[in-house]
Order: sequence, then structure tokens, then C-alpha cells
Amino acid sequence: MNTYHSCPNCETGTMNVFHEAYEVPTNSCILLKSKEEAVSYPKGHITLGHCNQCGFISNTSFDPKLTEYSGRYEETQGFSETFNQFHKMLAERLIEKHQLKNKRVIEIGCGKGEFLILLCELGNNTGVGFDPGFSEERIDPASKNQITFIKDFYSEKYTNYHGDFLCCKMTLEHISETAKFVKTVRRSIADRVDTTVFFQIPNAERIIESCAFEDIYYEHCSYFTKASLATLFTLCGFDVLDVTTEYDDQYLAIEAKPTLNDIGENCCAGFQTEDEIASLKQMITQFPALLEEKLDYWKSVLASHHKQNKKLVLWGSGSKAVSFLTTLGVTDEIELVVDINPYKDGYFMAGTGHKIVMPNALTEYQPDTVIVMNAIYKQEIEKELKTLAVSAEVLTL
Repeated sequence: MNTYHSCPNCETGTMNVFHEAYEVPTNSCILLKSKEEAVSYPKGHITLGHCNQCGFISNTSFDPKLTEYSGRYEETQGFSETFNQFHKMLAERLIEKHQLKNKRVIEIGCGKGEFLILLCELGNNTGVGFDPGFSEERIDPASKNQITFIKDFYSEKYTNYHGDFLCCKMTLEHISETAKFVKTVRRSIADRVDTTVFFQIPNAERIIESCAFEDIYYEHCSYFTKASLATLFTLCGFDVLDVTTEYDDQYLAIEAKPTLNDIGENCCAGFQTEDEIASLKQMITQFPALLEEKLDYWKSVLASHHKQNKKLVLWGSGSKAVSFLTTLGVTDEIELVVDINPYKDGYFMAGTGHKIVMPNALTEYQPDTVIVMNAIYKQEIEKELKTLAVSAEVLTL
């Protein structure tokens, strides 16, 4: 292993590299209008390093100038019934647990605004959402009475916006200087110690343990375990209330409150143990061999279908699919990628140039096999395939 600069999470440990990938698209969710544009999209390197002190994992080669978050960034999962049910239940649980009724909510990285709208409508709250990729035309005009959306990155200049509840979902993994960012959030709260913060990010332990290579891509420069997440917040002036997993263990969630001490009084109690750090190190040691085995399996699946002239499609055109296609070097083994998001219809996948189509295209195409990018959606997809009269084999990552 090579040793790189100090850990941007605990700011004391060093990053030991264990995985490298070259020439990967620097954005996975950008709407690209042609195959040529998609194939020639800018590329960067992934050099995953692991901190022996706190368990944090990051892309030590990450360059934020290579990523784009704009109006053509299409990340929403809000067209999925499965995801919307999860979102609604999560909002209801947070509202009940933290008594979010007639309160003020701040969301950093609000995307298209779906979760902030849920929190405000279900709890009669008002809110402010920050995201450079927000699309005003997507929301019901009535929501504007309760919520202000700011099409910009959250930064020091917005620390004058205050709320009783501050949430940040699926955003921190896009930020390389994690301690610097969370300290900015802490400064914005100042002495309002009744403020609750809620962050949600991908669960790195699941990614490493199961070798979910499809969940490793350029925009995600920061990967957290329970230990590294709790460490980050305690070192940045928060008392950690809870760290949990969500959505079939795919997500980590942390709830915390600011403390007036320099370091949170709980200091990661119950969230970081020597056994957990040792377990993660062991998983990382096994990762290269497991990755090779997993890639060999999927290469054999693709080669077998291609040899038999069987039609194979991917379901889900998000970051997982970009990583799947580019890591395996897929070309004509797969012709189409399916997505239920109508805003993606007719666009092309970054890196490989595969065309994105709506599910109804499969009625005519009639694939032999559908590879589902996220197993949690398998039942929803099988139901849709039945409606479309498509009798394909369904495989999941």
C-alpha cells in the first residue's frame, strides 16, 4: 500500500491506498445528448485510501474541478414507488422523533427538493434548500409558500441561514474536505444547541464487505463507516445521538446536536471500537481478490449472453450503471439502459455512450435478461416487466 497525505476526516491519520481505477467518467448523472459527447466526457482517476485511525475512505486523487452539478445533473430517485415509500417513512419518523412541527428546516444538497417538501408539508414547517442542480419547474407552486430554494452550493456565505433542524442527504460523500465542511455547518449553528442535524450517506462498510464496485465512482470521493462518521461529528463539535443504517443497509444516517465543548462529550461512545476498525482493515485486505472474482463473474455473464445472441439490458441509468459499464468495459454486449425517469429518456451514458430508454421501449425490444442495478428495486421492476408483457430473466447486482 502507498501512503498519502493526512486524513481529511479526522485530520490525524494517513491514507493508505488499496484500490485504483483509471480513466473513469467524472460525472455519472449528467444528461448527455449524443453518444459522441458521452464517450468523450471528461475522465479522472480513483485512488481509494483508507485511514487507519478513524476508518475513513476517500479518493486521494479527487479533483472537485472535474465534477459538475448544474441544471443538467439528473440524480433524483423520486420516480420510484419503492424509494418514495422509504422517503415518506423517513420524513414521518424524523418529524415525530424530533418534534418537527411548525419549525424551520434547512437542507444542504436538497437535489430536486422532494425530501425538504415532505418535511415541510407533513410537519407544517418552513424550509430553505441549497442545491446548484435544483429545478424550479419540477415543484408544485404551492410549495413555494413554505420553502425557499437557493440554486447554489452551501458555503460559509450562507451560515446566516438558521433552522431548528438541519439535514444533508446524500451530499457529504461528494465533499472531499469533510472536516472542513462539517465545521462550517457547526459554525452556522453557533450557540443554538437545540438544533438537530441529520446526515445520510452511503454505507462504506457494505460497499467494501460485499465488494459493491458499482458504488465506487468519481463523484463519491468520501466513504464512511459508523466509526468514521461518528468521529467526524464529535471532532467537529457535535454530540452524536445515533448512527443507524437505512434502506437495506445501503445508507448510513447520523443524528447529532451541537455541543459548546470543543469535542463532543459522547466522543463516539458506542460507535467506534478497536474491533470495528480491525474488521474494516481485514475487509480492505480482501477487497482486491473479491473484486477480481466479482468482475470475472459479470464478464462471464456478458460473454455468455453475447455468444448466444441474447438481448441484455440494464435497468437503472444512474451512477451504479456508469460504474458497472465502465469498470467492465462493456460495449455491444449491452445495447440499452432502462430508466423510469422521463427526464433521462433519449440521453446517453457517460463513458460508454449507451442509450437510455423508458421501460415501454422493452415491449418491442423484448430482452432476454434484465440486470437490475439495485436489488432493492427488483420487485418493483418485475411488476413493471409483467405489465409490459416482457418475460425476461432478472439478475441483480
